[in-house]
Amino acid sequence: MGSTVQQIAILVLPILMAVTLHEVAHGWVADRLGDPTPRLAGRLTLNPIKHLDVVGTLVFFFTRMIGWAKPVPVNAFNFKDPRRDMMWVALAGPVTNILLAGVFALACRFLLQLSLPSFPLLLKIFIPVLLMLKVGVVVNLGLAIFNIIPIPPLDGGRVLTGLLPPEQAEAFAKIEPYGFLILIFLIIARVVEFLVFPIIRFGVQLFLGTNI
Repeated sequence: MGSTVQQIAILVLPILMAVTLHEVAHGWVADRLGDPTPRLAGRLTLNPIKHLDVVGTLVFFFTRMIGWAKPVPVNAFNFKDPRRDMMWVALAGPVTNILLAGVFALACRFLLQLSLPSFPLLLKIFIPVLLMLKVGVVVNLGLAIFNIIPIPPLDGGRVLTGLLPPEQAEAFAKIEPYGFLILIFLIIARVVEFLVFPIIRFGVQLFLGTNI
């Protein structure tokens, strides 16, 4: 029981940071490009409760790598160039997570270089913080990589919609109402585990110089 509580405690802060900044990045870029919808919906806030999706958060805790948040509402008709600007909005989330993973990784590497005295109390603080930083790298890379899967409504699906010719993009966008069910199927069938987890592990190796 104690071990489970400790694991959850170590996961909570990195997950909340990853999810919150991912969604705020979407909303902030949309707002900058002329769409006030995220701001009017109260989604340019650092309050994680506004961004959490119950199922997506549970997936985070079960997989320790991937999950999703509540999508930020965006009205593409407010953009000067809807196709192009929606791509920038979609990319903002994963890019933010990759940058955040880099910050966690730098902090982790810095702590590992410190020569700390082995006082029991100090170690009780140092080890959980180090684990939290490592989890921060994994979770942020997981959120970024999972979200670039080219299935709407994931960010990768929106980017692909913007890259396709208009007719093909319109046809592709029609699968969005079924996107969530497709994702659940891919997770249950372990397709995501087979395709995405190796990329996440490679990213962690690159950022931290160690395997997970």
